[in-house]
Amino acid sequence: MEALRASQAAPETLPQSPGLGSLFAGFFRISILGFGGVLPWARRMVVEQRGWLTPAEFNDLVALCQFLPGPNIINVAVALGARFRGWPGSLAALVGLLAAPMVIVIGLGGLYEQYGHIPVVARAFGGLSAAASGLVVAMAVKMAGPLARNWAGIAVAVTAFVAVALLRLPLLPTMLLLAPVGVVLCRRFPA
Repeated sequence: MEALRASQAAPETLPQSPGLGSLFAGFFRISILGFGGVLPWARRMVVEQRGWLTPAEFNDLVALCQFLPGPNIINVAVALGARFRGWPGSLAALVGLLAAPMVIVIGLGGLYEQYGHIPVVARAFGGLSAAASGLVVAMAVKMAGPLARNWAGIAVAVTAFVAVALLRLPLLPTMLLLAPVGVVLCRRFPA
């Protein structure tokens, strides 16, 4: 009887599902902080700060969203919102994610049209792209953490990197081939 009570009490230790306001505010903040590279900020907010997902759940969500058409972060916002609050949650997360960048991009576009010919402005945009690249690399390292003891997952990840980054094979056919291989290997040889 005690075990039954303990198992019923376990869900109370999980974080509460975020409301519509939290989804909007969280993704709005992500879009402001991570302009040009928001997936690392999304992981930080969703996993490390708010605890809405575990690192492995976030990796699974991103993996799924990479197969869907469109930008990964948009897919993550829609999927996460739907998971917690259905279509209103998807809408809240999506609007939160897109509102600020739309205003910023339109403003920066106007400024670049006026001042883009100035060398210091061109160098500033080059520095921004380098910083965004560093954030993506940092996120990849964090996402690799759950794979540390899973040699099958590591093998698939290394194969994908070699195929796409070094051999320059097309991404979609490579992923369509490696996804089922990865599923079979990870089921057959769990970590």
